[in-house]
Amino acid sequence: MTSFYDALETRAPAEREAAHLAALPTQVAHARTHSSAFAAILAGVDPASVTSRAALARLPVTRKHELLERQQAERSHDVFGGFATVGFGAAMPRVFASPGPIYEPEGTRRDYWRMARAMHAAGFQAGELIHNCFSYHFVPAGSMMESGAHALGCTVFPGGTGQTEQQVQAMADLRPAGYIGTPSFLKLIVEKAQEMRVPLPSVTKALLSAEAFPPSLRDWFAERGITGYQCYGTADLGLIAYETAAREGLVMDEGVIVEIVRPGTGDPVPEGEVGELVITTLNTDYPLIRFGTGDLSAILPGTCPTGRTNTRIKGWMGRADQTTKVRGLFVHPGQVASITSRFPQVLRARLIVRGEMANDQMVLQVETTETAGGLAPRLQDAIREVTKLRGEVELVAPGTLPNDGKVIEDARSYR
Repeated sequence: MTSFYDALETRAPAEREAAHLAALPTQVAHARTHSSAFAAILAGVDPASVTSRAALARLPVTRKHELLERQQAERSHDVFGGFATVGFGAAMPRVFASPGPIYEPEGTRRDYWRMARAMHAAGFQAGELIHNCFSYHFVPAGSMMESGAHALGCTVFPGGTGQTEQQVQAMADLRPAGYIGTPSFLKLIVEKAQEMRVPLPSVTKALLSAEAFPPSLRDWFAERGITGYQCYGTADLGLIAYETAAREGLVMDEGVIVEIVRPGTGDPVPEGEVGELVITTLNTDYPLIRFGTGDLSAILPGTCPTGRTNTRIKGWMGRADQTTKVRGLFVHPGQVASITSRFPQVLRARLIVRGEMANDQMVLQVETTETAGGLAPRLQDAIREVTKLRGEVELVAPGTLPNDGKVIEDARSYR
């Protein structure tokens, strides 16, 4: 087994960045020309000008709820809402669905979802049998992993979900090298095998996703001879990031461009600050440009100790959509951003909703070095104008607010 899946993983960061930025104008032009959705979203954008991170950050973010809304509006004539650039037939062998429902196309390229890289990092290698317990119906997870395994040169047993006793029997008979699926289902299988007194000595590694994988569960598997690694992906984008033997965050996939933005906006945050993951994919069949995943994470400094040079993220840190109902009205992270964007003195802000139900109180905590000059009353006026609700303002020193990506904190008592 080689240390790396391919030479892309060890490119100089500047070389990788140059390659991604060189690909951006072509991808933006392709999306505008062949995707009716992006023809509208990127109207007025000159693709040739999108050659830098700053230029990319000026493009609008498309979030999952907007993708769903376009699909619903256009379902009678285009189930993909104008986002896909290929149609039914030989160029699209499968269509999947995720909650909404949102429909996702699968193209014909080898390792379409780019999962082989994560499998290799988890220790899988050509010639092995993999027991795949991700679902094969409706959602793309099973196909994502199978196509990646095939690209790696592995054989797959399509175990799918459920039927725990049969899963144990198949593992005992076929002796796979490892498991791919959710961590909770692997735990159920291992416990069932112990109950049945059926040893599974061949299962020594696992690639896990779709759920949290805490260190306590990782250690539980290790005590039973299974080394588990996690990866992070979505039904829209495929693989986004994967864990390595260093156990220090997740390394970004080579086929995506990642940004971390302040929730409710498209504005990139400084390195290390928690924000929403926004991904631009280089997939030409489904060219999602600045797609807001709705997931929170943060960039880790430096590179992976394994020698992989791509950007690392801390992993999944919660959801970015913190919309909260206050006195009968919804307050969105984007409204907080709209308020604070009017005042360059504001460094960071956090809207805290306190009190008991039916007695809501909003306090906007603002990091600033300017404590005089009437900033607080002007912010109060902006809160009322934007949200139609009254709110207090508390000015705090820079570095006071937690670095957890929260723009709105619901601290009410629901007892």
